[in-house]
Amino acid sequence: MRKILAILLAVMVLSVASAQTKEIRVLLANHPYGDLLKSAIPEFEQASGIKVNVEQYQEGQLSTKLATEFASGSSTVDVFMSRPLQEAKMFYKNGWFQPLSSYDFSDFPKSALGLVTFGSKVYAVPIVTEWQVLYYRADLLKKAGLAVPKTFAELEAAAKKLNSADVAGFASRGKGNPAVTQLSAYIYSYGGNYLEKGKAAFNSKKALDAIRFYGKMLGNYGPTGVTAMSWDNIMPLFQAGKVAMWTDASVFYGQIVDPAKSQVPAENVGMASLPAGPAGSKPYFVVSWSIGVSKKSKDQDSAQKFLAWATSKEMAKRGLAAQIPMARDSAWADKEVLSKVLPSLVETRAQAAKNGMPYDRPYMSAVGEARDRIGEVIIESINTKGASANLDKKAADMVQKVNELLEDTGEYGVQ
Repeated sequence: MRKILAILLAVMVLSVASAQTKEIRVLLANHPYGDLLKSAIPEFEQASGIKVNVEQYQEGQLSTKLATEFASGSSTVDVFMSRPLQEAKMFYKNGWFQPLSSYDFSDFPKSALGLVTFGSKVYAVPIVTEWQVLYYRADLLKKAGLAVPKTFAELEAAAKKLNSADVAGFASRGKGNPAVTQLSAYIYSYGGNYLEKGKAAFNSKKALDAIRFYGKMLGNYGPTGVTAMSWDNIMPLFQAGKVAMWTDASVFYGQIVDPAKSQVPAENVGMASLPAGPAGSKPYFVVSWSIGVSKKSKDQDSAQKFLAWATSKEMAKRGLAAQIPMARDSAWADKEVLSKVLPSLVETRAQAAKNGMPYDRPYMSAVGEARDRIGEVIIESINTKGASANLDKKAADMVQKVNELLEDTGEYGVQ
């Protein structure tokens, strides 16, 4: 009898302990900071007693999953990463963010908060800033007697000289939708824009000149099959020594030179500011990722605790020390952390912060659909090496379709 009572008591204790264990569901992006958070979550679980069920997805998959779950009204997501320029307007309009009324945002640049602030409330915490840079093989440039390109003309000349059957002279995203963010800096550096006064404008002469240049570069000197490539397809090629120069987000340096993944020694990899076009060097300088709490979370307290940990000053320092360009000001002011940071990361950030643009895509609610439309123009240009006779008409057609999207969401003509 005593044995049975002891067993029953043990079962009751385990049941109570199980009932008291709090669990949250966290969705992260397949991104360097998402990787860092995922690896550190056991520390949070041990310190808080909260179990974290983490899921990680490619950026497009993450966006679709969040939108699908939230729209169904039955989502169990508590905390999630999202892209302010891609999802913030839509998520806010649909009431999917929990406003962060008690969070201390004093350590963040005002420009970073602008994209996640609606009315007088902030709805997500900026975690990572990104700007476009030029990654290059210093050894290949030296061997060819070339300096690091500072203009688009020099970039093209270097790509032509470095291009071979074994090594692509130049790479950037060629897959339609993802390529929009990288094309943006070329358009800005030609003096164009995606939107002007709330209307699509990527069929202007300046924008079309940029699209043709981008297509010519990738069509002539890009990797085979580049129109199916985003950053996660190009990075392994660069790491394998198959790409000489690559323009993309500043966040990737740490991964590029990871000795466990790369065949190219770190000393042979350089990072420089985006070369200048006719209107100068105007890279994007954006808050690429934020993290927020779901309005539907059934455990707001645990979700807020995880958010505070995931976006803390300490985690920001760890991120920057891993070459991830964090949004918090304090990380960039920490001398010990900066001693571990690649000097060119600091230098290119300063240039981008001074001359960069705050958007790397059209800032609108239906941005995903808009990127699909613009992506068609990009692929047309790449496939014809920038020489398409149909490009002007295709761009004009896509401008009309993007304007229709703006009209559908009530944003047409709204600045």
